[in-house]
Amino acid sequence: MENNNFEICVRGVIEKNGKILVCKKKDKDYYFFPGGHVEFGEKIEEALVRELKEELNLSIRGMSFIGVSENIYREGGGKIDEINLVFNISTDNMKDKSQEDHIDFFFLDKEKFSKEKILPIALQKAIIKWQEDKKIFWVSKNETK
Repeated sequence: MENNNFEICVRGVIEKNGKILVCKKKDKDYYFFPGGHVEFGEKIEEALVRELKEELNLSIRGMSFIGVSENIYREGGGKIDEINLVFNISTDNMKDKSQEDHIDFFFLDKEKFSKEKILPIALQKAIIKWQEDKKIFWVSKNETK
């Protein structure tokens, strides 16, 4: 029997000087957006504040909801259905120095951001479009089909 999981995550879009902050596990060949899992009983905003504090020692000045991304994919012999709640983040103390040993952070300019592998891909495309029109988005991708 397959092991299937349903996960709720929060992601932050952090821009600085026309560049977007992305995260990369040191042993992987792809990027993703800062943030992480919402713990049971935790408010969405609290989860994002906690995750960005843990990952970057970042204090959030403001956040605004910009969209939702659903990504269904296979990993470790099962399927994961991941819902990403995405927020635009403003901060006074922007850093890209990781507080965790297994991940690094990078600011990518628009050209590199559009060419790199940033997961989920549907979210990467939605962020590119959001940068142009600033409209709230909902995207979904089932990578198991």
